[in-house]
Amino acid sequence: MTVSLDRQLNRPLVYPDSDGQPMADNTQQFRWIVLIKENLDYLFLEDETVFLAGDLLWYPVEGRPDIRVAPDILVAFGRPKGDRGSYRQWQEDNIAPQVVFEILSPGNTTKEMIQKSLFYNQYGVEEYYIYDPDTNELTGLERREGTLTPIETMDGWLSPRLGVRFELAPSTLNLYDNQGQLFLSSVELRQRAEQEKTRADRLAAKLKALGIDPEAVD
Repeated sequence: MTVSLDRQLNRPLVYPDSDGQPMADNTQQFRWIVLIKENLDYLFLEDETVFLAGDLLWYPVEGRPDIRVAPDILVAFGRPKGDRGSYRQWQEDNIAPQVVFEILSPGNTTKEMIQKSLFYNQYGVEEYYIYDPDTNELTGLERREGTLTPIETMDGWLSPRLGVRFELAPSTLNLYDNQGQLFLSSVELRQRAEQEKTRADRLAAKLKALGIDPEAVD
């Protein structure tokens, strides 16, 4: 095993919070990263044991800051919400992110994506999704018998961990949450939340008019 110079000299190891790379290479890639991340945030809003992050460095091995990757989106079940500078697995009950997404851009190389696939396979990812918005191509891999294995048909695929359904339309990818609702942009999500609040307020007003306490209604 190679021992770093820092460890030989008994110096504290540094795990940088940034790899110096941009989160996205273009507006389209950024838009997709934000769309998926924010909708997953909304989906697991009430579950304090699901941690989500975008472009966060993941260090799977203590003592090896050179072994790292920054998925466009990572989801770690069994870990509390909260801010982190990086995801250091040994500080997270040694739980690896179970789901990762990568959104491709023209700057991604085949070599880079192969290396990421090998990394995710080696360090325990259960579901790995790769989407190219330029070509509308979606690839998925699921861990089977200890190895990330390509999913034969992604159109209509239901994520075992997320409960999210993937649908490939002629020119785009549609994702639906576990209630069958389409993933929406930030503005659309706010509008939907406002509409739901308005409906709830109207219902509460009707119940009060009938002499029923809305708080007492299950």
